Amino acid sequence: MKISVGPILYYWPKQQVVDFYQQLLDTPVDVIYLGEAVCSKRHELRIPEWIELAEQLSESGKQIVLSTLALIEARSELAGIRTICENTGRILVEANDMAAVQLLSERKLPFVCGPSINIYNANTLDILRRQGMQRWVMPVELNRETLADILTQAQAMGISEQVETEVFAYGKLPLAYSARCFTARMKNLPKDDCRYSCIEFPDGVAMETQEDQELFTLNGIQTQSGYCYNLLPQIPQMREMGINLVRISPQSKGTAELVRQFRETIDGGSVSEGLIARQHCNGYWFGQSGMSTVNDG
Repeated sequence: MKISVGPILYYWPKQQVVDFYQQLLDTPVDVIYLGEAVCSKRHELRIPEWIELAEQLSESGKQIVLSTLALIEARSELAGIRTICENTGRILVEANDMAAVQLLSERKLPFVCGPSINIYNANTLDILRRQGMQRWVMPVELNRETLADILTQAQAMGISEQVETEVFAYGKLPLAYSARCFTARMKNLPKDDCRYSCIEFPDGVAMETQEDQELFTLNGIQTQSGYCYNLLPQIPQMREMGINLVRISPQSKGTAELVRQFRETIDGGSVSEGLIARQHCNGYWFGQSGMSTVNDG
């Protein structure tokens, strides 16, 4: 089983981004995703710089994947995705919107389908496989039983060995995208004059109830879970299911240590305690409310 680190979902200064990826190269991560997947207004690194960084990191021997936006609202954003898809196949692309899937399929380039692509059955898996998909990331709201059914169907169709399966296993869950920027709204700013407010919140803005419960996390146009999703204890089960990769979503602090803890667990060690977040959840995996924490051990 491999470990991936997903694209940075927050807005960090350029030097922090560069330092983050250099630190990752010293960890046992297998696949590194990078690129802007949330908001096109974030410009600390522009698309040519993301592509250049991806090419530099690819020299490390780790698999590097460029991620695209999950929500496209303007022709300029579509043009940016086209630029990423036209990197002549040097770097694998994670499509987070069907526009990217079409662009990559037209160019007969292999690609990864990110968690924002709605793949809910093996027939959809097969359609996308025939268009060039090599790997899919399960939508975060699906549960283990649905995933097991999809993988069983894929095996019956004879395609299970042709497509890798990746599961979002640690981090704030990406739940929804909106045309409105909630971080700007929080600061009484219009979206068109957001003043790049996201950069002030390296792990998003916590939304708490009056009882101090972490309900959601605001991240620009993206709404995330309040609690941190954690499937580390479920790794033995995922290995038995045939999951190929587990994804860690970048945190502003401690991501490298998370990768090492996941590697130790995958290699047969005991499940690490003391992971970063104040409160973890895993309800979606068990078919329960997303905020739930289920102990199946």
